[in-house]
Amino acid sequence: MGRVTTTLKAIVVSGVFPNLSSVAPCLDPILTGGSVIPRTSPDISRHLLHWGFWHAAKYIYKVEMWDVRFPMNSQGIRPRLRIVGVVILAAWIGISALFGLLKPIKNGCTMTYMYPTYIPISVTDDATSGRYGLYLYHEGWRKIDFKEHLSKLSGVPVLFIPGNAGSYKQVRSVAAESDRAFQGGPFERTFYQEASLFPGGGADTDSANYEFPTRYSNRLDWFAVDLEGEHSAMDGRILEEHTDYVVYAIHRILDQYKESHDTREREGAAASSNLPHNVILVGHSMGGFVARAAAVHPCLRKSAVQTILTLSSPHQSPPLALQPSLGHYFAQVNREWKKGYEVQTSPGGSYVSDPLLSGVVVVSISGGYNDYQVRSKLESLDGIVPSSHGFMISSTSMKNVWLSMEHQAILWCNQLVVQVSHTLLSLVDSKSGQSFSDRQTRLWILTRMLQSALAQSFNGMTPMKVSHELPMLASKGSESQISSTCVLDWRDDALDRDLYIQTSTVTILAMDGRRRWLDTELLGSNGKNHFIFVTNLAPCSGVRLHLWPEKEKSNSNQPVCERVVEVTSKMVLIPAGPAPKQSEPGSQTEQAPPSAVLMLGPEDMQGFRFLTISVAPREAVSGKPPVAVSMAVGQFFNPKEGAMEVSSQSMLLSTYWQKEIFLMEDHPLAYNLSFAMSLGLLPITLSLKTAGCGINTFGLPDGETGDLDKDKLCKLRCFPPVALAWDSASGLHVFPNLYSETIVIDSSPALRSSQSSEKTTVMLLVDPHCSYTASVHVSASAMSTRYVLIYGPQIVGFSFVVILYALMRQANQWDHKLSVPPLLSAVDYNLEFPSPFLLLAAFTLLGSLFYPFLVGQPIPPLTSFTVVSLICYLLANAIICVLVIFSKLVFQASALVHTTVKSRCQALERNYSLAFLRWFSILASSFVCLKAIRILKLNTTIVMTLVAVTLVSFVHPALGLFVLLASHALSCHNSMCCIMTASRRKESVDQKNEADRKTRHPSNRQEPLSGELSEKSFVETQADIFNHRHGLLILHLLAALMFVPSLAAWFQRIGTGQSFPWFGDSALCVGVIFHGILNARPESSILRSFPSLAGHQLRPQHIYLFAGFHCVLSGLDLAPYKVFYAIAALGYISLTLKISQLNRNDLRFRTKSRIHRN
Repeated sequence: MGRVTTTLKAIVVSGVFPNLSSVAPCLDPILTGGSVIPRTSPDISRHLLHWGFWHAAKYIYKVEMWDVRFPMNSQGIRPRLRIVGVVILAAWIGISALFGLLKPIKNGCTMTYMYPTYIPISVTDDATSGRYGLYLYHEGWRKIDFKEHLSKLSGVPVLFIPGNAGSYKQVRSVAAESDRAFQGGPFERTFYQEASLFPGGGADTDSANYEFPTRYSNRLDWFAVDLEGEHSAMDGRILEEHTDYVVYAIHRILDQYKESHDTREREGAAASSNLPHNVILVGHSMGGFVARAAAVHPCLRKSAVQTILTLSSPHQSPPLALQPSLGHYFAQVNREWKKGYEVQTSPGGSYVSDPLLSGVVVVSISGGYNDYQVRSKLESLDGIVPSSHGFMISSTSMKNVWLSMEHQAILWCNQLVVQVSHTLLSLVDSKSGQSFSDRQTRLWILTRMLQSALAQSFNGMTPMKVSHELPMLASKGSESQISSTCVLDWRDDALDRDLYIQTSTVTILAMDGRRRWLDTELLGSNGKNHFIFVTNLAPCSGVRLHLWPEKEKSNSNQPVCERVVEVTSKMVLIPAGPAPKQSEPGSQTEQAPPSAVLMLGPEDMQGFRFLTISVAPREAVSGKPPVAVSMAVGQFFNPKEGAMEVSSQSMLLSTYWQKEIFLMEDHPLAYNLSFAMSLGLLPITLSLKTAGCGINTFGLPDGETGDLDKDKLCKLRCFPPVALAWDSASGLHVFPNLYSETIVIDSSPALRSSQSSEKTTVMLLVDPHCSYTASVHVSASAMSTRYVLIYGPQIVGFSFVVILYALMRQANQWDHKLSVPPLLSAVDYNLEFPSPFLLLAAFTLLGSLFYPFLVGQPIPPLTSFTVVSLICYLLANAIICVLVIFSKLVFQASALVHTTVKSRCQALERNYSLAFLRWFSILASSFVCLKAIRILKLNTTIVMTLVAVTLVSFVHPALGLFVLLASHALSCHNSMCCIMTASRRKESVDQKNEADRKTRHPSNRQEPLSGELSEKSFVETQADIFNHRHGLLILHLLAALMFVPSLAAWFQRIGTGQSFPWFGDSALCVGVIFHGILNARPESSILRSFPSLAGHQLRPQHIYLFAGFHCVLSGLDLAPYKVFYAIAALGYISLTLKISQLNRNDLRFRTKSRIHRN
C-alpha cells in the first residue's frame, strides 16, 4: 500500500490530476485508510467524485503495470476510457457469442441407417493425375460383383459433390433413402393446399399435363466424387480444380452408361431404358457452388447438366471471404450465370440461339438459423438465377421437414433426405425413364414436392385466396364436379343432423358426423369478417368445408346445391407436435395439436351466405382408423383486434426486463405480433403460460380445485399454441407446441444490401377459449451469436479501416513536425467524440449510401444500418487495440530479455577465466566479417524483397507476407532495444551525477546536460521508428492472417502435386510487400513524394484516408478480401513514385531526415 500511496501522490504532484494538485498533502489519510476527510479541504470529495475512484485506479494500474524505464511517450499504451470501453464491449459480445455457439442445439432430426458399398469407377483421363476419384453407391448388405453391377447400369445418374473437407461417403444417407423410396413407392396423396409456381397463388398451367405417379418408373444411380477432403472454402485455386474434375466426372458418368449399354448389347441383353444425356447434380456446402461452376464450364458438353440441387451451399459469396482469388472466382461464376440467361445474338444483333442456361433448374436448400457456417443470405439465388428457373427454400419451411439443422446434419437428417429422395424420383419421366427434359415441368415438380403452400399463404399474414376457377367449376352442376377437389365421396347417410352455430367461435372435440352451419353475414358483422379454422383432422377424409350461396339473392337458375364451392383443399398443412397418447377412447389428458389451418377473407366469402364444416363420423371414411384425439376450432375475427407491435426500445429493454402480454379469453385465434427489429438480429424467447380456460371449478370436492387440476383441465380443452414467424428475406419458420421457445429467423438485417423491411411478424395460433400470459425476452447470448455470425466479415473489413486511419493520424503528425504518436494513441484519438469519430465513422457510413441513392437503388433503414455499422466499427477498434497492446508487450519483453542477456554476456566476456566465451565471440565476429555476410547486411532490404516476392509468386502468398512481418518485427525489436539501452545508460549517468552532486563538485554538475539532450533526441528518433513500423506491422499482420486459412489448405496438399498460386493473389501480395518496404521509415516514406493534383499536394494522410474509405465499402459489402485492392494500390503507387524518383535522381527527401533533433 505504501508504494501505491507514493505513486498516486507522484501522479498528483506531476500534474496528471491538475485539479487535485492543490490537495495533494491531504491525500495521506485517504490512501492510508483514513475515513475522515479534513475539513480544511472541502473540495477533496467533490474532485474525487468528479474524476471517480475508478479513474484513479486506472492511472495507478497504468503506472504500476505499464511503467517503462525510458522516456518514451507512454500514452500509446495507456488504457484510456474509450479504449477500455470498446474492449469491454467486444469482450462482452465475444463471450456471449461463444456461450451461444457452444450451447447444444436442439435437433429434431432422426438418424438415417444404411448398408453402404462404394464401387470405384475407373479413371482413364491423364489430366486428373490420380488425385481424385469417382465412386458409384450401392445399397445392400450382400457382396456384389463390381464389374457385373456396372454392366447393368440403367437408372438416372445423380452426382453428389461433397463440400469443404467433405467425403464422398456422405452420399450414403440420401442414396440409401432413394433406394428405399423407389421400392416403397411415392407418398400417399393428400388433399392439402399445394404450393404454386406463381407468388400470387394462381393456377399452374402445366399441372394439367402432369400427374404424380403411383409408382416410380426408374431408380436413381448415385455417384460421388472423392475430392480427398480438401478445404475448398479456403482457397480459390482448389475450388477451380474441383470444378475441372467434376466436369470430367460428368463426362465419365455419361460414358460409363454408354459402355454399360454396349456391353449389354454385346451380351444379347435387351436395353431396359434410354441412355441418359444429362446428370443431376446434388452438392453440399461448397460442392453446391462447384456444381453451378461446372454448369458454366467451357469444357462441359451441351445440356449435360439440367438440374442442380444444393444443400447449405453459398452462392452469393464465400463464407470465408478472405482470399481475393476465392471472391474473384465466385464473382466470375456468378457473372457467367447472369450471361447464361441472355439470348445469344450475333454482332449485328440478330438472333442466334436461346440462352445457354435456358433449360437449367436450380434449387437451393438452406439449413436455417441453426446453420452457423453458411447463412441463408449467402444461399440466396437472387440476382443469379431468375425465379423462372429456380428458387431457394429454407428447411424450416420445407414440406414434411419444418426443421432447422446444422451444416452437416442436413446430409443425414432423415426428414429432409426422404423428401429430397422422393423429389428426385418424381423428376423421372415414365415414358423415357430419365428426367423430364421440359424445364417448366421439372420446376413445377420441385415446387410441389419441396415448398409448402403455408409459405405462400402466410407471406405477410394475409388470408389465402380462393381461386376464381372454383365457382365456375362447381357451377357446371354435376355432383362429381363439386366433390372433385376431395375425390373421396361420403355416404348419403354419413352425416347426422345439422347444427347451427350462433357464436363467432365454433369448437369440435369429436368426430361426431355432423355438419355445422355458420351464417357469414351474422357472425361476420362488427368487423369480424375474417375466418380462420385450425384442426388436426385430415381434409376430405376427416373434415370438409363448403361455401353456400343465398338462394333468394342469386341470379343463377341452377339449384343451390349445384352452386356450392368446396374449399377443403385450401387447408394448408402445418407441422404438428407429438400427439397425445391414450390407452382407450376418451382417456386423453391433453388436447391434440393442430396440423392444418385455413384462412378466408371477406373477398373470399363474398357472394356466399353460409359456411359449413362437415365432420366425418367415427368410422373411417377413407378406410383408415381415425385420429386418437380430434380437435377443430374455427372463428370469425377482426384482424385489428389481434395485432400488437413491439417497438425496438421494448425489445432492447426486454434483455433485462421481460415484456408481458396478457391475452384474455375470447381473444382472436390468430394473434399477430409485429416486431420493429428483425428477429434475425434480436432473437426472442417467447413463453406462453395458460392463465385460465373458462372452466368453473366451484362445486367440486375439496382438493380438486388446485392449480394442478386447472392446468390439467386447460390442457384437455385448449390446443397447444403454434407460432408462425415470417420474414421477407428468409421466409417462414414454424414453431409447433409453443410454450417456451427461442424464436429466431435466419435473416441479415441492417446491411448495405438490405432492400426489405426489417420487421418480423409472428402469428400466434392460440385457443380462444383460454387466457394466456405471454412474456417476451431478448436473449443476450443468442443476440451476440447472431451478431457475430452476420457481421463478422464486416468487422474484419473495418479492422483494416481502423489501422489505416491510425496510419493517417501518424502521417499527419509527422507532416506537422511532431513526433509519430504511438499506435494506440492514434486509435484513441480517432475515437474522440464528436470529432474525429463522426467524420471518420458516421459520415463515412452515410457516404457509402450516397451512390445507391443517386442510381435509385433501395437503401437499408438508416437508423439500424448506422447503429449496427458503428458497433462493428467499435468492435474493430477493440480488436486492433488488443493486437497493439499484446504486440507491444511482446516487443518490450523480448527487448528486455535481449538487452539483459547482452549486458550479462559482455560482463562475462571481461572475465578472462571464461576462455570459451572469448573464443566463441571471436569465431562469431570472424563469421560476420565474411564478404557474403557483409553483402547481405548491406543489402538486407533487397534480399528480403527478393525472398518475399519469390515466395509470394511461386510458393504461397502467406509465406511472403510472413517474411515482410519478420522484417517489421526485427525493426521494432531493434528500436525497442536501442531505447532500453539508452535508458539504462541514462540511468547510470544520472546515478553518477547524483553521486557527484553529493560530493559537491560544481564543475561536473552541468556536464551531463548536453549528453542528456543528445540521449533524449536519440530515444525520440527510435520511438518514431518503432511507432511507425509498429503500425505497418499490424496492418500487414491482418493481411497475412487473411491468407492463413488458405495456407492451412496448402499444407494439406503437400506431396500431392502443388500448383502455382493464383496470379491475382500473388500480384496483390507483391503490392502489399512494396508498401511495407518503400514506406518502412517515417522520414523516407515514398508516399510523401506524390505529385500535386490541381495545385493541391496529396499527402500520405490523404492517401490513407481514401484507402480507409475503400475498406469501409469492402466491409459493408461483406467482402473483406477487397481490402487487398487498396493496400496493393498503395504499394504499386509507392513503387511508381520510387522509380520516378530514381529516374530524376531526386534527393529531396533524403534531406528531410530528422534523426537527431536538439
